[in-house]
Amino acid sequence: MNIGHKKNPTVHSLTAEKQKKLERRLRDKARLVLKVNYFTSIFSLVFAVLCYFILDITKVIPFIFLSFGILNLINTLLYKYHQNLTLTYNIVSIMTLTGAIIITLFSGGINSPFIFVLALIVVAGYVTTKSYGSLYLNLNLLIIVMIYSQSIADFSFVTNVVPEQSKNLFALLSILFSVYLLGGVFGKNLLSSHHNLYKTKDELEAKITEKETLLKEVHHRVKNNLQTVSSLLSLQSRNNEDQKVKELLKSSQNRVISMAMVHEMLYMREDIGKIEYKSYVQELAEYLIRSIKGTSSNITLDIDIPDLKLNIDTAIPLGLLINEAVTNALKYGILDDNKGEIFIKLRKDENNEYVLNIGDDGVGFAKEVTHKTTKSLGLKLIHNLARQLRGSIMRDLSKKGTHYIVKFREISDKIPTMA
Repeated sequence: MNIGHKKNPTVHSLTAEKQKKLERRLRDKARLVLKVNYFTSIFSLVFAVLCYFILDITKVIPFIFLSFGILNLINTLLYKYHQNLTLTYNIVSIMTLTGAIIITLFSGGINSPFIFVLALIVVAGYVTTKSYGSLYLNLNLLIIVMIYSQSIADFSFVTNVVPEQSKNLFALLSILFSVYLLGGVFGKNLLSSHHNLYKTKDELEAKITEKETLLKEVHHRVKNNLQTVSSLLSLQSRNNEDQKVKELLKSSQNRVISMAMVHEMLYMREDIGKIEYKSYVQELAEYLIRSIKGTSSNITLDIDIPDLKLNIDTAIPLGLLINEAVTNALKYGILDDNKGEIFIKLRKDENNEYVLNIGDDGVGFAKEVTHKTTKSLGLKLIHNLARQLRGSIMRDLSKKGTHYIVKFREISDKIPTMA
């Protein structure tokens, strides 16, 4: 008997789609980093020429711009060979941070207009990852405080190399450089990235909704098919005169209905992955009592289950186990129209393991009788279903009637075939 479920091909499809989306986002991020690298390299080389020949800055600053421009172009071109975006980003970030600090110190310290470039490094960090953004934010805050401390110190180891007549033009070019990179490069690409992100999010939500609707329809059709099988078994039972055969068909019908109830609950509820197990057990047990003992029975039902949810791979074999235990109690434990009580308790212990206590106060059976020695299909099924749950089962002989203690964990993957 196999109650396992084949893996849904839509899951593989969703995984492949997520992988494609991830690869696309990585490509977009790589393009953004490389584009920014090319722009900053070109601007740095232009700045070096302007500083040296137009602004008459002949010390430190133009050589820093020139060195950065050349090294960053080499760094960007090398990406085509190693394809390591993190390495490329880290190299350019370290070079940018080092160059920005040196230029800031040699162009007025805390009063230098070039200090705004430090803010661009933080923005570039957040464009890459949140962790890089946080790292460069805290690092740059510390650097700015240190630059300020150096500027107000009695002794300064750096001097402003920007000539007095070039300060305003240097400030203008620095601010234009910062604003253009922030708005023209980062801003435009960030807006495009956010647009693509929300577009992707909407597409994924639409596909998830479509898949959920499809799964609900699958559960609905499975439930209908199982109910059809149940009706056929009921019809076959009514047309058969052999009492033993009628009982076998009725037992099979109840097993089919116990599975149909799971699919019905998954179809009716918002959460299509798990079912509220208390309501399921209550409905199943009440149905079995009506089916076996009739509507005016003397059976008391004591169900103690908290508000917990189980997935379908766990719910079905556990539901079949409860079906067999309750059926045996109603047919062989609580005889005829005698009064009786059925107990069902399900808990989760401190080891994250479920413990099911199920039993009745009927006549019970001899302790020598086991699933290995008996011919009872119900008793064999109880033990086999406990094994399918990858759990353990033991009989509690200290109480009147028949009581079982079943321990198991929720199954998260494909259920093995039941022997």
